Amino acid sequence: MKIAPPTKRIFKLLLFSILFISCSSDLDFDQVKDLKLEPVIVANLAYFDVAANKFVDNGMEQQIPFDVQNFNVFKDQYFRDNLAKAEFNFELENTINRAFTLNVLFLNDNDQILQSIRLAIPAYSGTSNVIKYPTEVFENQRLDLLKQSTKIGFVVIMAAGPPLNENSVGSLKLRSSATAYMVIQ
Repeated sequence: MKIAPPTKRIFKLLLFSILFISCSSDLDFDQVKDLKLEPVIVANLAYFDVAANKFVDNGMEQQIPFDVQNFNVFKDQYFRDNLAKAEFNFELENTINRAFTLNVLFLNDNDQILQSIRLAIPAYSGTSNVIKYPTEVFENQRLDLLKQSTKIGFVVIMAAGPPLNENSVGSLKLRSSATAYMVIQ
């Protein structure tokens, strides 16, 4: 069906006029003042896997030396100002027939210990020895101390038990994560 020329013009005019008719309302930009963002960030904190024979040097059992790493997370002022809560999760797996203790230390620039977490690790007894520790929660004063941390240290202490040598099997593994709860207003 073909539209007649005068009808075609009227149709185009009506269509064109409909395009300019619209509804609008006043925009309220004051709503931005009420905006509150609460992102959650999950990241790896630390990982290690130490073989049993690494605890032996020249045939003698040795403690693993104290290891300190920079912990630059709180150098960013924006992150420090908006962090409302932090949670650390630790999972250790021991397949060595010796018990251990792991001390996680949070230090400031002067190497003063601000926070410490002590994790007892039982000796391997032939069954699964994966230990998931309760979540370490940092809020309020404890969070304030954490925000002053510039270094994180790990101290592995081996308990008494059957002697280890260069042929000893097994390992000590740490997996850990951090969850940061931000409030941005």
